[in-house]
Amino acid sequence: MGAELPDYYFRVRENGAAVFRVDTENRQRRIEMDQIAVINIKNGEVKPHGDRTLSDDDIARIEEWMANRTALLAQRDIDDIHRAVDYLNITTQWVQSKATDDQLEDVTDALLLAMHDLRSILVRKKADRLLKDAAE
Repeated sequence: MGAELPDYYFRVRENGAAVFRVDTENRQRRIEMDQIAVINIKNGEVKPHGDRTLSDDDIARIEEWMANRTALLAQRDIDDIHRAVDYLNITTQWVQSKATDDQLEDVTDALLLAMHDLRSILVRKKADRLLKDAAE
């Protein structure tokens, strides 16, 4: 490997990660990964692995990773919503130009209910924001 390896490796898993300390400073120059903790990103919990005590550096690096991961997940969420808007536009074009009567029969009720639900929540949230802004 040409590049310097990081001191920590975070194996992403559902709701968090397993944290490993990376060691290449051994006699065989092999990469050793020693699990030191498990992270739950949803509730911010960090559990040391086994009987371990995490150092201040361990905790700092874990907190930095958690902050970066939370920001990444938030960005992915908004990207998904922007893609959903694009997909709604593509769906509208499909309905207008390509869909057969049988295809429309298959999807119309589900689309109408989902769009009605989304519209109701969007209108309520917009009204809440407008009322909040007016009160401030």
